[in-house]
Amino acid sequence: MPDFAKTLTAWQRRHGRHGLPWQATRDPYRVWLSEVMLQQTQVETVIPYYERFLARFPDVRALADAREEEVLRLWSGLGYYARARNLHRAARNVAGELGGRFPDNAEGLARLPGLGRSSAAAIAAFAFGRREAILDGNVKRVFARCFGIDGFPGERKVEARLWRLAARQLPLRGIGRYTQALMDLGATVCVRGKPRCDACPLASRCVALRDGRIGELPAPRPRRARPQRAVTWLVLMHAGRVLLERRPAPGLWGGLWAFPETGARGLAAFCRRELDCELRGARRLDVLEHQFTHFRLRATPVVVVLRTAPAAAVEAPGRLWLDLADARDAAVPAPVKTL
Repeated sequence: MPDFAKTLTAWQRRHGRHGLPWQATRDPYRVWLSEVMLQQTQVETVIPYYERFLARFPDVRALADAREEEVLRLWSGLGYYARARNLHRAARNVAGELGGRFPDNAEGLARLPGLGRSSAAAIAAFAFGRREAILDGNVKRVFARCFGIDGFPGERKVEARLWRLAARQLPLRGIGRYTQALMDLGATVCVRGKPRCDACPLASRCVALRDGRIGELPAPRPRRARPQRAVTWLVLMHAGRVLLERRPAPGLWGGLWAFPETGARGLAAFCRRELDCELRGARRLDVLEHQFTHFRLRATPVVVVLRTAPAAAVEAPGRLWLDLADARDAAVPAPVKTL
């Protein structure tokens, strides 16, 4: 499509997003941090986390030297916690094996934990000016609509076609602004629900708009029943403190602190067996639901008040008694923080 990149770049200069905290730098550490945080997360949500991370970890060595628990605590609420663990692993890789220097090309960046092909390409483009194609979810939608690409973009053949298409549109110069233009268009104009076609610089050449297929393209993910997982959370209380357990990694919320899980029955036996203490009373709260990509979690919190101090749990590895105020600020997942 002639002048695709030129049209997008001109639009970005006038109407794109400017002034985002990671845009005024080519520091690969800051670019990398922003790209990892922006994976599956909106810009507005990321900004305060990004700024807090930079205040605490101003460079890759500071992040590499941190304890994983502190990294997870600052990440708490941003979701997809494997990103935080991979971020920490990658920082240690760069600071140690790579001498503090990030790879300056997409191929090298893609070897770092937590970076896929598109994220690595974006970092290479923004930090090093490399002529690399990106293809995140928003960009897939732009290409599928503009060029009329049928099929679910996550399907291997469709995705391969989109990658070839993305590579053909790359400009010879100005790769950073062009890459930002694609991201901006997908995030602010060519959105999933109600695209602003009247404000789109590609409207005159958009196949989906021409053929009345905006609502059809890109094709949705094939529908599958999302499984449901039901758990009981024990909110064990004594003297204004609550018991948290560290989740195993890898796994759901790995490395974070959460409530112990058990069956709804046998609470008294659990307290005697695990904590060597007796419960004074228990109260069931309303179910908390939390949506994940591949399943739905239904957690039933049961507040358990103990008669005596739980001495056995104090020394147990992976368990921690915290004052309620401190527990809210610990490295806990969002539903635990909410409860």
